[in-house]
Amino acid sequence: MQEVTDEPLYRDRVCGIDIGKAQMAATIRVPSEKNPARRMSETRMFGTTKAGVLELADWMRVWQVDAAVMEATSDYWKPVFYRLEAEGFECVLADAKQVRNLPGRPKRDPSDSQWLACCFERGSVTSCFVATPEFRIIRLHTRRRRDLTGERTREKQRAEKLLEDAALKLSSVLTDLHGVTGRDIMDRLIAGQRDPKVLAQCARTRARRKIPQLREALEGAEFFTEYHARLLRSILDRIDAITAEIDQLSQVIGELLAPYEEQLQQAESMPGWERRAAQDVIAESGSPGASPRQGPLRTVRARHPGTRLKQAPRTLRARVLASCACGPGARGRRRCVSGGFGSRPACHARPGGRGSRRRSPCEPR
Repeated sequence: MQEVTDEPLYRDRVCGIDIGKAQMAATIRVPSEKNPARRMSETRMFGTTKAGVLELADWMRVWQVDAAVMEATSDYWKPVFYRLEAEGFECVLADAKQVRNLPGRPKRDPSDSQWLACCFERGSVTSCFVATPEFRIIRLHTRRRRDLTGERTREKQRAEKLLEDAALKLSSVLTDLHGVTGRDIMDRLIAGQRDPKVLAQCARTRARRKIPQLREALEGAEFFTEYHARLLRSILDRIDAITAEIDQLSQVIGELLAPYEEQLQQAESMPGWERRAAQDVIAESGSPGASPRQGPLRTVRARHPGTRLKQAPRTLRARVLASCACGPGARGRRRCVSGGFGSRPACHARPGGRGSRRRSPCEPR
């Protein structure tokens, strides 16, 4: 009979952690003391508090385990990951979807920590991107700013719905309901003014060309009651408070990203980019100048001019202008979106309708 030597493991001593909200299951796999060709495994439960994580760290040191893998479960992984990282262990964050779809997993596994440890020792786990401590702080501020910006947008939409409920068609005339003209008109409505002619005279700059349309849109002001005024006042106050908080966050973000001014200017030089988008990209990438293959950014093909490309998962959308040249020699005239955050746009003259899989003349064969 022919003797066969198994392939060496990626790691001899590993720890797989299945994290929950209050508790976590940790499985350690090390070489057997009696037969080095076999493996020893043990699973224990720990708390997710500081004391529980430190107890896990001591247990790992006893077995000379220097690396741990865990799934990205909500935000519960962060306290464990950061604490073990501070204790000097090598921590790997695994994508739950990737690990779940690996072949050979038992259908009924009492603890995912065992499966994580087995995959980790074979080198089958693809680590997720985890920002450095410096950029974790920057991310907290940029993501908070995006959340507040979305909340402010929802408040503005509520204000528009409230005016529609009062038969005021102000948003059909003004491009920006919350600009200088729209805000002045809403303040006059709250103060008790109901005359369409007087309200239309609040128009400023280019909106003065629309005074006749404003009068017509404000003719339903008699339906705007004092209850509408109270609600509108609370919505506008909420918008002002959010705007003030966004300005404060922008100031802090500017201070945190001051050492990366050169990278910010390079990102701003890209078509369709501005300071806020550049700050968000650098905060999400974790390191200025990181290429899409090395960081969390992804190269996305722009199908049409002005396509919004999703650069970081669920966090950022950047507007990139696309262009294309068709005809003979088009392959040499294709333009790529510079900066490493986008890819060559597809041809505008794509044959077929929406969803067509037919290749355009500009695409490589």
